[in-house]
Amino acid sequence: MTAPFRILVLCTGNSARSILGEAILGQLGYGRIEAFSAGSKPKGAPHPGALRLLAAKGIDTAPFRSKSWNEFTVPGAPPIDLAITVCGNAAGEACPVFLGAPLKAHWGLPDPADVTGSDAAIDAAFARTWDWLALRAQALLALPFETMDRAELSAHLARIGAMEGAA
Repeated sequence: MTAPFRILVLCTGNSARSILGEAILGQLGYGRIEAFSAGSKPKGAPHPGALRLLAAKGIDTAPFRSKSWNEFTVPGAPPIDLAITVCGNAAGEACPVFLGAPLKAHWGLPDPADVTGSDAAIDAAFARTWDWLALRAQALLALPFETMDRAELSAHLARIGAMEGAA
């Protein structure tokens, strides 16, 4: 059996979009994908709106934590095949050097953590972000990405990043 395709979802705070991306890719891609998330300046904890959404979807929230992308640059870290940025800040930052020189993609989305107001309004923003990330994950999973060459996969990833909701 071949190793799963390892995807690291990156955002600045690693509290909202990247946590949702990790959950979606891990769930939908189970067996084909091993998903992780991290941030350049982690907030220290996932956003309560992200945790509420994961719990509502029946996903155990215990494994999710806000962590630095530096955890994936040290010896013994899992080799990353694809690093996906989901926010404009992380896309514009200098990314660390990951073991294995992963392919990079940008799937920018508005930050649901920026929404203020009632829990219902915040939850609606997180649900919309979930839907947009799920569309992208499904498009990725429809591809034979394990056997595609880097240039072809990169072109598909760019088209996926421009799907509905792109920021």
